[in-house]
Amino acid sequence: MVVKLQRPILVGGLGLSFSLWILQSWHDSIVQLSEFGLFSALAVGGGLWLLQKNRPKNSLAPLDGIVVDRAMVESAIATTQTVIDQLAIEAENHIALETLRAKAAQLLPELDRQEIKLAVTGGKSVGKSTLIQVLESSSWQETQPKVTFSETPPLFREAGDNSDTAVLTEIQQSDFVLFLTNGDLTDSEFQTLQQLKAANQPAILVFNKQDQYLVDERASVLLSLKQRIAENVVATAASPIAIKVRKHEADGTVQEWMEQPAADIQQLTQQLSAVLTQQRQQLVWTKTLRTANLLKAEAKNWLNETRCDRATPIIEQYQWITAAAAFANPVPALDILATAAINAQMVIDLGNIYQQKFSWEQAQTVAGTMGSLMLKLGLVELSTKAVSIVLKTNTVTFVAGGVVQGVSAAYLTRVAGLSLVEYFAQQEIALDSGNALNLDKLRQTLQNVFQKNQQMSFLSTFVQQGVKRLSPQPQPETVG
Repeated sequence: MVVKLQRPILVGGLGLSFSLWILQSWHDSIVQLSEFGLFSALAVGGGLWLLQKNRPKNSLAPLDGIVVDRAMVESAIATTQTVIDQLAIEAENHIALETLRAKAAQLLPELDRQEIKLAVTGGKSVGKSTLIQVLESSSWQETQPKVTFSETPPLFREAGDNSDTAVLTEIQQSDFVLFLTNGDLTDSEFQTLQQLKAANQPAILVFNKQDQYLVDERASVLLSLKQRIAENVVATAASPIAIKVRKHEADGTVQEWMEQPAADIQQLTQQLSAVLTQQRQQLVWTKTLRTANLLKAEAKNWLNETRCDRATPIIEQYQWITAAAAFANPVPALDILATAAINAQMVIDLGNIYQQKFSWEQAQTVAGTMGSLMLKLGLVELSTKAVSIVLKTNTVTFVAGGVVQGVSAAYLTRVAGLSLVEYFAQQEIALDSGNALNLDKLRQTLQNVFQKNQQMSFLSTFVQQGVKRLSPQPQPETVG
């Protein structure tokens, strides 16, 4: 006769029975379950069973967000090399080139690495060192000879401490992470786990020191962890609390002593064995892909910095050209956009720097799009008001009807040019670009750049520069 386990009370009963069986193995130690504890155990037992209900036996949850293969990693390495090569072309003697090339040369050999680098991390006093010692001295280590452990400095040491960033950088050098906690997750722990997941960093969440909780409390914490993290959660007791053993002799005397239970790491070693058996190659490829992407980002930052240095004089040149044009021919406030918007030639010049090739017609379209976005976002009116305020609050020796329009035109041209630079810098490095603009990204970039350049100190200096350029220069006296 087959009995289907569908009734919650029966499921909960099985969970409680399993817990009581564990209790009986504790050298006759007795834990009293209150009425509340009994119902808690029933509920938790049922909850844990439901979490496992549809999981195939011996299955292993995916440890990364994407399935990585060798071809994918080789493609990423080639892209990284392209960015480094482009930096070499545009800045032949760049200070970072030698280091970038050395790092890139190590990527392909990494694909065939057999050793697995495992990092153990977590907050203070969660048992990192002890767990590593237990794992290294256990028989499990003999079956996994190509695994090395490294302990990171503690996370969450002080509020506002930047050391967590350094720890996360260190973690990214490993293939796999054991993230230790000794209770339910704090917000900081949860956020860090989310960061690791976003970085495609495989990890197991280890609930260590579980022996410090009563059975129903322990099961409740474990259930909470699995509900928040969903998969890859195990419980351990790397250094269990010593228990008192009492022996009654035949003569009526009683002997007592403290006994140290063996470390409870069976769940963890089983999970680790499954990971290393099923995903060893995936772990190496995933780590190499992560390293390649980080190296590409580093090279791209250097390249964008080089390009920005070349773009800045061009923006300054065009901002003062538009200032002079607007000053010489003042126009109604709403029409100032026609003069202030970035012109087609500057689009072409900036595009050439960022390998974004535009025809004259395409550049005119980009200029018109930038102008329309500025008008819709209200940047024209805001810039005119800001410039007017600065002019009124500063001692200026020369103020004419076209000064506000001229300086505003220069300011908007600067904002438009810087926005294009920031927008281009966010794109993938390519040699044959010319793709249509992403208007949502461009709109957001415009708003961000405008806000960055609204500081009163910057505006004051910029207005003074504009007034100086627009002021009539004294003519040299002629000798009669």
